[in-house]
Amino acid sequence: MARTDGRANDELRPVRFETNYTMHAPGSVLVEFGRTRVLCTAMVEPRVPNFLMGSGKGWLTAEYAMLPSSTNTRKKRENYKNGPDGRSVEIGRLIGRSLRDAVDLSRFGERQIIVDCDVIQADGGTRTAAITGGYVAVALALYTLNCADRCLKPPVSAVSCGVVGGVPMLDLCYVEDSSAEADVNVVMSNGGFIEVQGTGEKRPVGKEELLSLLELAEKGNAALNKLQQKAIDDWMMARLKEEMARKK
Repeated sequence: MARTDGRANDELRPVRFETNYTMHAPGSVLVEFGRTRVLCTAMVEPRVPNFLMGSGKGWLTAEYAMLPSSTNTRKKRENYKNGPDGRSVEIGRLIGRSLRDAVDLSRFGERQIIVDCDVIQADGGTRTAAITGGYVAVALALYTLNCADRCLKPPVSAVSCGVVGGVPMLDLCYVEDSSAEADVNVVMSNGGFIEVQGTGEKRPVGKEELLSLLELAEKGNAALNKLQQKAIDDWMMARLKEEMARKK
């Protein structure tokens, strides 16, 4: 079955990270999965939730939202007037759970990392792009705070996969996702699974189909980890060059 954009069934969309996208957050990145674009920022507050006060441990939480023009029809803005969107709250919790595996919070002190993920443009896979970009934003924040060496853990990333027209496919765009018989979002780190969210949209998923989707996700996440690390390495190199230039 030919895909809408001509990709192979096991191929990611073009993935790009633009670091330092905003000036105030210690870690910021615009992540692109094809035409899906998510702004991810990581900021730090000198406090933790009540249940961690006095523990010496840190915390990480996340929020997710879609801008009104991110979809083809205007999405109602989430604010005090309209109230929270249940989908956004659920995805924010997923991002937070996932990225807490990216930081050794026992060595971070009583501080809290807040990761904000704002969807600028949606074409499928917004939550997986948010997790993948969120890790890069967190890493940059930790390097900026000079505590990455003791706190940062291996890359956390996420990718979608699904059965479309009976064929397992990796990294679904919106057209594929909306017609999929089943779809799965897989969060991984260091070759292990953090969270797997799967739904048989039109029919139950067989065991062999599920295993094939997980294999696709393993391949996709391994590729994403390399791209994440390259984005971080490029950012660090640019930062080093800036420091050297200032010393001259």
